[in-house]
Amino acid sequence: MLKAVILIGGPQKGTRFRPLSFEVPKPLFPVAGVPMIQHHIEACAQVPGMQEILLIGFYQPDEPLTRFLEAAQQEFNLPVRYLQEFAPLGTGGGLYHFRDQILAGGPEAFFVLNADVCSDFPLSAMLAAHRHQPHPFLLLGTTANRTQSLNYGCIVENPQTHEVLHYVEKPSTFVSDIINCGIYLFSPEALKPLRDVFQRNQQDGQLCLPLGEDSSGLWRGAGTIRLEQDVFSALAGQGQIYVHLTDGIWSQIKSAGSALYASRLYLGQYQLTHPERLAKHYLGGPRIRGNVYIHPTAKVAASAVLGPNVSIGEGVTVGEGVRLRESIVLHGATLQEHTCVLHSIVGWGSTVGRWARVEGTPNDPNPNDPRAHMDSESLFKDGKLLPAITILGCRVRIPAEVLILNSIVLPHKELSRSFTNQIIL
Repeated sequence: MLKAVILIGGPQKGTRFRPLSFEVPKPLFPVAGVPMIQHHIEACAQVPGMQEILLIGFYQPDEPLTRFLEAAQQEFNLPVRYLQEFAPLGTGGGLYHFRDQILAGGPEAFFVLNADVCSDFPLSAMLAAHRHQPHPFLLLGTTANRTQSLNYGCIVENPQTHEVLHYVEKPSTFVSDIINCGIYLFSPEALKPLRDVFQRNQQDGQLCLPLGEDSSGLWRGAGTIRLEQDVFSALAGQGQIYVHLTDGIWSQIKSAGSALYASRLYLGQYQLTHPERLAKHYLGGPRIRGNVYIHPTAKVAASAVLGPNVSIGEGVTVGEGVRLRESIVLHGATLQEHTCVLHSIVGWGSTVGRWARVEGTPNDPNPNDPRAHMDSESLFKDGKLLPAITILGCRVRIPAEVLILNSIVLPHKELSRSFTNQIIL
């Protein structure tokens, strides 16, 4: 019997995803037509023996999250439950806090997946490796170039046994080209080192607590456990942590730009996993170029040209002569006749007027380097907004015949002219 845990974080963890995370929790943002964490749940549900999927985070259980959980349980015929942390507990604190829920029923092992990663999730291969050589911790790893490896957790492995000999989170100098994917398979014994960290934090907090101070503030610090620094770095080289390498698709989803890139990867993956989700060209329909997702309720004019890498959400209207490429158009948006949208995300309920052009600049990995990944994006340099994809927040109105280039438009704005390289408040 197996379980899976998806770590979804909380509101203050999605700041680089704004203004898109103003409307829905980041884990529910649509990537390739479905909520980000649905890709994780689909992968977990396909593993034989999976009995339950738990989401751990500190979002309030609001209506969108509750509705998503109900729909996921019905679709996958699996219990999918949300466990809310009382405070942000780090990547390992929630696992320890909810250890009784995770271990209920006596699972053989449990997967742990970070919500903000895009992957083909080789969970069955990880399970086979774990059963062949059981250990408390199995990490999924992939390769990165020397420069970009500094942005991730770096793994030094024994190439014969795949034991993790050394682990450093975001090192200042080059350590290894093997990086942590944020996807793990733990045995029940993996919770013992988390208990040790909790107890050590508890003791440290008691030593530091001033006399007479209310001890209720202690628990937040004691419960915070960082898997990467507190567990992986400490236990590396002790025969407890191993790595399973993958050459499949993988990327982090930290920002809107990386969500657009992840959408491209997932749409490409649909060729194998969900061909029914990809739009097909038919007589009297829009012209489809490459991989495109169109929600069944969307209305797309026959003269529109879509793709590659386009995702069109529920209730979207796409007018005559529209050109869409490398973009995500969210629920209820309207693209009027002859608009052009390139490398952009159009927010919920937004309207782009006739002959308007909304365009961004992609920040894709180097196509000539097979080990390249998305760079950590910085919005500003020397006080200026750097070129990046254009984002229209929810219910933005773009008038006819204007250009919005490399800009971020906050929600509920009605523009009257063109903008370039600006954040429009």
